[in-house]
Amino acid sequence: MTRQSFPSLWPLIGGIIVALVVFISFNSFIVINPGQAGVLSVLGKAQNGALLEGIHYKPPLVSTVDVYDVTVQKFEVPAQSATKDLQDLTASFAINFRLDAVQVAQIRRTQGTLQNIVAKIIAPQTQESFKIAAAKRTVEQSITQRNELKQDFDNALNERLAKYGIIVLDTSVIDLNFSPEFARAVEEKQIAEQRAQRAVYIAQEAEQEAQADVNRAKGKAEAQRLLAETLKAQGGELVLQKEAIEAWREGGAKMPNVLVMGSKNQGSVPFLFNLGDVQNQ
Repeated sequence: MTRQSFPSLWPLIGGIIVALVVFISFNSFIVINPGQAGVLSVLGKAQNGALLEGIHYKPPLVSTVDVYDVTVQKFEVPAQSATKDLQDLTASFAINFRLDAVQVAQIRRTQGTLQNIVAKIIAPQTQESFKIAAAKRTVEQSITQRNELKQDFDNALNERLAKYGIIVLDTSVIDLNFSPEFARAVEEKQIAEQRAQRAVYIAQEAEQEAQADVNRAKGKAEAQRLLAETLKAQGGELVLQKEAIEAWREGGAKMPNVLVMGSKNQGSVPFLFNLGDVQNQ
């Protein structure tokens, strides 16, 4: 290369320098968007402190930034445990959580990616928390006291995940199942209870019917007693005459077959005379 051709390289060299400056400038800053948090690593070593939303400087060429999503995440995690009465109980939980933005540097050092957090932290801690909650109850109590079971599970899970920089916002029990043997036992128990309730109902119905018969018999006896007293009392003959007239009217106002003859003795029983016998003679 001659001296005359050397000056012609300056524009090229200048362009390269400008491009290099622009490249370094763009790689010296990073933008963290809302809902994100970053961890700066220089020469492979994670630095303390989190990069929150905004523009941040980072050493060019020798540094990287791992960006984490700190918005609400949702994962479904299965769990299995034994109850207080040693029955198998399985469940599936929907867990809403987010990472603590302030602790993302520690999360980066200990867990790495979000997938690792779910697989290595959330899933096993969900299993352990479910064991703690289920072991306090029998399988029947786990079903009838579902809200209390969930509360114990939430308390255990929150306590266990907080030390990893994971904030639990809400949990939901998607499914809660027990062993087939217990399902059959529950069904047989329900059938037995229904039969027992039916037997009690039949017994109560029979008792009520018997009491009704007793009450009817007492009422009839009382009515007969009162009628007898009425007939024995003064004016009893008038009662018989009134009943005879009402019977006559109810029979269609025909000539009665029986004629009631009064007695001079008011204390005696009225004489009943059958007119049909007279006609036949």
